[in-house]
Amino acid sequence: MELYYVRHGETAWSLTGQHTGKTDLPLTPHGEVEARTLHGLLEGVTFDQVFTSPRQRARRTAELAGFDHAVTEPDLAEWDYGDYDGLRMSEIRAQRPTWDIYVDGCPGGESPEQIVARADRLVARWSKSSGRIAAFSHGHFGRVLAARWIGLPLSAAKHFAVNTASYGILDRDPSRDGRARIVQWNITAKRP
Repeated sequence: MELYYVRHGETAWSLTGQHTGKTDLPLTPHGEVEARTLHGLLEGVTFDQVFTSPRQRARRTAELAGFDHAVTEPDLAEWDYGDYDGLRMSEIRAQRPTWDIYVDGCPGGESPEQIVARADRLVARWSKSSGRIAAFSHGHFGRVLAARWIGLPLSAAKHFAVNTASYGILDRDPSRDGRARIVQWNITAKRP
């Protein structure tokens, strides 16, 4: 079993550092160029299943990367930032100086327990799969999924960088009793 986790290309809010959960933004023109670079990076890789977040930025990235028949998977949606959707970290910290999404969650949005439950559902389901899976999704959710994939607590997710139009490879090591591992992470093409 091998999972390719792919983050969507640039949006106006990823460019400005605004939290983008349920707000359904399109890719910027540069984000579309970024997404097309994934086609070259993933060329020759055959996937048994391809999934995408319901958000248009992830769906469009999948299409531009050459996967226009990806299956929508609601659990791949970005963290629901609730009241913080559209805000930058500095704006949130002006209200709550010690705010940490991995500890505090988001008022009006998802709690840490809810995001972990979503990631754990996918880990449990995909760990039983065979073959190669591609999953197009988002930054914070990708960090959470990576941490949970290898059995780390949610607080460890903050240590995983996830650039726009990047991918990582996670698998179950067949020579180590199926031990979960991160094979590669945050792979991008040279930016145009």
